[in-house]
Amino acid sequence: MDISRAEQRVLHLLAQGGRIELIRDERGTIEELACYSRDGWLYTDFSLLMFRKLKNKRAIASKNSRPYRITPRGLELVRSQPDNR
Repeated sequence: MDISRAEQRVLHLLAQGGRIELIRDERGTIEELACYSRDGWLYTDFSLLMFRKLKNKRAIASKNSRPYRITPRGLELVRSQPDNR
């Protein structure tokens, strides 16, 4: 499955220990979302559309109401880069 460059960037952040946090309203719909690196830096090019694409591809998941993290499927999709630690 082919994924876009923007999706690759987000998966790299998550593979290095990043997280995606959601803020929901009282009805349960997503009000805000943010993608953070492991150092706590906010990734600004992240949108609801990209979140839904990654979730539909099962590249990210949340367990026990915690922030979204990369899944084993997401690790398969991400391409290696020399700057990965």
